[in-house]
Amino acid sequence: MSDTRDEVRALVGRTKDLNPNQRLLLAFYATLPAGKAGTQQTGQALAEEMGWAPTVFSRTRKELVEAGWLDEYDRFNNIRYFRLSDHALGRRSKVVRLRHVG
Repeated sequence: MSDTRDEVRALVGRTKDLNPNQRLLLAFYATLPAGKAGTQQTGQALAEEMGWAPTVFSRTRKELVEAGWLDEYDRFNNIRYFRLSDHALGRRSKVVRLRHVG
């Protein structure tokens, strides 16, 4: 329990430039089951659990995906699944930048 609490606190500390809905949604995702599988709940179910309208949840999640805070990791028909990105978890990107030669 303490590990999750510390992770959520660290995440919220990195999100100072985001609006309150974005910060709340990231903190919510941080409390969901972690690992490669992420969460298997639909956005509609998550929105209901948060007490948000599905459109607010979807719009906020889309903003976080575009900003690099969430990653889509799976899709089944029209259902997409998301998890915290490496950026949100405070990890460095594994992509190595190429240098310009010449």
